[in-house]
Amino acid sequence: MKSLPTIILLVLLTCCARTQTLESLFDFSADTVGVSPYTQLVEGPGNLLYGETFNGRGNSFGTVFAIKTDGTGFTNLFSFNDNDGAFPLGGVTLSGNTLYGTVEQGGSNGIGTVFAIDTDSTGFTNLYNFSGPDGSLPEANLALSGNTLYGTTLGGGSNGLGTVFAINTDGTKFSTLHQFSGPDGGGPRGGLIVSGSTIYGVTYGGGTDGDGTVFSIQTDGDRFTNLYSFHGYDGYWPEGSLVLSGSMLFGATLQGGIFDSGNVFGLRTDGTGFTNMYTFTGKQDGGNPPAGLVVYGHTLYGTASAGGSNNWGTIYAINTDSTGFTNVYDFTGGADGGAPEAGLLLISNVLYSTTQHGGTNSDGTIFRLTLPAPLPPPTLTLHFIANALIIAWPSSATGYSLMSATSLTSPGGWSVVTNIPVVVNGLNTVTNAISGQQIFYYLAK
Repeated sequence: MKSLPTIILLVLLTCCARTQTLESLFDFSADTVGVSPYTQLVEGPGNLLYGETFNGRGNSFGTVFAIKTDGTGFTNLFSFNDNDGAFPLGGVTLSGNTLYGTVEQGGSNGIGTVFAIDTDSTGFTNLYNFSGPDGSLPEANLALSGNTLYGTTLGGGSNGLGTVFAINTDGTKFSTLHQFSGPDGGGPRGGLIVSGSTIYGVTYGGGTDGDGTVFSIQTDGDRFTNLYSFHGYDGYWPEGSLVLSGSMLFGATLQGGIFDSGNVFGLRTDGTGFTNMYTFTGKQDGGNPPAGLVVYGHTLYGTASAGGSNNWGTIYAINTDSTGFTNVYDFTGGADGGAPEAGLLLISNVLYSTTQHGGTNSDGTIFRLTLPAPLPPPTLTLHFIANALIIAWPSSATGYSLMSATSLTSPGGWSVVTNIPVVVNGLNTVTNAISGQQIFYYLAK
């Protein structure tokens, strides 16, 4: 019986992580436009960005703002006054012409609200006032699925350790999906992500050792699962939102690891395959990553609030296979800003975010950093000779390794093809015997 032909998947992994020039777009001021922009920006139509400041301007309870992607046209959309909420920490979520968000304090009970405001600065609505049993002190951004917003509260609930909640965009049908009790997690600060009918998130504390957890729950509140409990050496206090790429969840812990400066981690959506992808030293490579990650190709980008050459934080990158950690940018604490607390927003190949400090007024900045556009991938060609497969690519494409695996669902299953390429007619050529099982190939750089 003849063996089955080898199945080939041609995929290119490119890494664009190398030192880039950062452009400061806007300087915050406590007297005029607000201060301490902790939250991630969100993209809107017409080359607009939306975000929040934690305090400053007016009654010093925080603001919602808009600005163009080139740094012009800054507009203060709303200033909080405590009655309608105070101190936004989670950022805004855009749907149509409406921005949705949470504030940590204020409202009728003083422990936070869910709000909505139109992008033209009209129609501010306090959608919900937390009362304690239903949660308190919401610090994270909202996830939108259909007409339902999903979020977390740091405290409140029956155990005082926070909740997962849902509410319609019109403010109706508020429901508490889960109340944390400690062993299942506690004190969630990060936002949620929704994939189909499943919600994924992290808790700042709780779990087996009180160091935080990764969890999942269905959108109807059913099947809560503690996917992973941190133990300190693998990180503790995960604060930012997770990012989902394929069947993998990626995130960062604020502290923990060998140097107690935080880690980058990966975990399958079923809770298996936890990987400590990188441990920060708190020195040149940065430390204490407070926010989530973004994926560009097969590279993850994030911010570290401390460390770096100037000890004002960094922008870092690491491949999704845990290789190629790179310090992309070192903040100086001067005109370029310092101590970034917010996650990155990726638009095309440009990263946008804010810094908590630095800038002209030392009140924080908005910046952008342009990543190199991906280079055209070298073309893989293949043909069969007898019981062998010939794989080739241009020898001018330097720095690539041929990788193989027998499954796409096992992130750790990729390995370098050990057959050394031979240059034939200007092509790197690798000859592999046909084994009778399916094999996937890609070029990695």
